[in-house]
Amino acid sequence: MTMTYAQPLTRRYTRARLAVPALWRQVIRTGDNAPDRAERTTAEPDRSAHTQLEIYDGVLAAFERRDEVAAVLRTSGDRATAVRRLREEFTLSHLQATALIDLPLTTECRDRIAHRAEELRTALAR
Repeated sequence: MTMTYAQPLTRRYTRARLAVPALWRQVIRTGDNAPDRAERTTAEPDRSAHTQLEIYDGVLAAFERRDEVAAVLRTSGDRATAVRRLREEFTLSHLQATALIDLPLTTECRDRIAHRAEELRTALAR
């Protein structure tokens, strides 16, 4: 007698399904040996959303002084010097300064960042 096994179904992932923002991921901690499991289960938002919002806020503040930022970037010899000078002159964190170096200083980029920051603020306020 020949046994045939069902072939596993392949899931077709779309681009939208794979691109789940870190904000929407939840970390669930469960106490398996706890007598009251419902009391022990808690959901916490992913902290990367707060970090993203902090970076966006720093970049948006620097966009208000984009001429000064461009001057700092032009006169800096290398990337490390540019990050250090941005942190000193604009009181940015290391993440904010490195993100600012990587972004183009255009109005379109600023609008996208402002829109994303507003989405994060709305989602975190819930």
